[in-house]
Amino acid sequence: MLIGEMARRSGVSARMLRHYESLGLVRPSGRTGSGYREYSAEDIQRIFHIESLRSLGLSLREIGRALDDPGFTPSALVGDLIRQTRDRIAAESELLTRLRRIDAADPAGWEDVLQVVALLQALQSNSADARQRAALSAAHDLPVPVEALVEAALNETEPNVAGALRWALARSDDAGTALLAEGLGSPVYAVRERAVQALVEMPSKEANAHLRDALAHPDVVVRGHAALALGARGVADAVPTLIDMIVEGRNDTDAADALSVLASDTEAADQLASRLVDRLAHDATQAPARGRLTQALAGIPGARASRALVELSHDVDRAVALTATYLLQLRDVR
Repeated sequence: MLIGEMARRSGVSARMLRHYESLGLVRPSGRTGSGYREYSAEDIQRIFHIESLRSLGLSLREIGRALDDPGFTPSALVGDLIRQTRDRIAAESELLTRLRRIDAADPAGWEDVLQVVALLQALQSNSADARQRAALSAAHDLPVPVEALVEAALNETEPNVAGALRWALARSDDAGTALLAEGLGSPVYAVRERAVQALVEMPSKEANAHLRDALAHPDVVVRGHAALALGARGVADAVPTLIDMIVEGRNDTDAADALSVLASDTEAADQLASRLVDRLAHDATQAPARGRLTQALAGIPGARASRALVELSHDVDRAVALTATYLLQLRDVR
């Protein structure tokens, strides 16, 4: 068959067939009396083989080796193709993310686009100073996509930069809270902690809702940050976690301070005192924890806490008794 028929049957243009021939990939089986290229069924099959290998990303040089070199094995080449394809996908994915973030900034002109690009690059800079300046600019000057700020905050290891990013997020809209809440599910401990620390500084009701959910988080650090923040805001849901923190000796002083905030009226104070006393009386509560619980009663006003301290001043644990006696003296002074 002539080149036109070959092109129709194979789906490869006559121009490309000539290019393949110039590279030695295809060699027409013969020529007509008029000198036209004449292709056989085997030539068509070779064209199909070439196109199949091209679809895998092989170069024309690699295709020639694959078809003509008996010693050529595909394993190494396919492995290289897999790595190259992964790299290309990663690069394309990164580009797509950058374009989406620029689009989310709703730039009015190319000057805005360039400013957003510069800021996004600065957030990924190796310089902590550059990252910090970018975070501060995001809070004041430029409409940086919240998604970019959240990603930067969840990956930032420099404390000053992390603080600036949390500050910028706290001044953004509530879109950041949902993304930060997703960070609580990260398999990486440090990312979970950064996520809850950022949520703590978000002033919205939505952030509070995510912090309430975090009280049941399997990570004790996440639970602790959430409980301290909610307790300071007067959210009673945090009480069980705060008492657990005192028993376990994790930020127990801060937890006791948060309980004192929650003792905002007589009823709340008496309820808190009762819960502390119940935990003191629990068989599993050991000496160090009983001492911390006794100290926590110092920040709880009201008659119930005072009665508990009187009883504890006669406790068989001398350290507990001495602590309770001292706290009673302080109450008398007041």
